[in-house]
Amino acid sequence: MKVLLIKDVKSLGKTGEIKEVKDGYGQNFLIGKGLAKLATPDVVANWKAQQERMAKELADTLARLEKEKTELEATKIIIKKKLAPVGIQGSVSKEDIAKAVEDQLNIVIDKKSVELKKALKSLGEHKVDVKLGHGIHALINVEVVGEE
Repeated sequence: MKVLLIKDVKSLGKTGEIKEVKDGYGQNFLIGKGLAKLATPDVVANWKAQQERMAKELADTLARLEKEKTELEATKIIIKKKLAPVGIQGSVSKEDIAKAVEDQLNIVIDKKSVELKKALKSLGEHKVDVKLGHGIHALINVEVVGEE
C-alpha cells in the first residue's frame, strides 16, 4: 500500500513523502491516526497544489513585509508627549509607538512586536526595533516632541 505522509513519522519519513508500507500498518496506524492518506493520484495532485498555494502565499507575505520594512525605515514616526519640568511626563510605551505607526503610515503592528531596551523618557530621536514576522526586523526612527 502506498501512502502520502501528512505529518513526519519518526521511523518512516517526512511530510510530503510517498512511502510503500504494509496494509495493516498503513490502514490501522498511519491513516487511522491521521498521519497519512492513501496515495491516490487525486490525493497526490491535491497535496502538490496545496503546497504550491502555500509557497505562493508565503512569498506574497514576505514581499509585503519587505515593503513595509523599507517604508518604516524611511519614515520618521513623531510622537507628541506633554512636557514636564525635566523631559516629558511619563514615558513612550510600546503601545504608543504601535498606535503612532498605524496612524501615520497605516501599517498595523502588534505592540508585542515593538522591542524597547529601555523606556523612552526623553525628547529627541530614538531607534526602535520592530519585529514584522518571518525573521524580518525594521529599525524605525521615533522622534519624541514636547507639547504644552
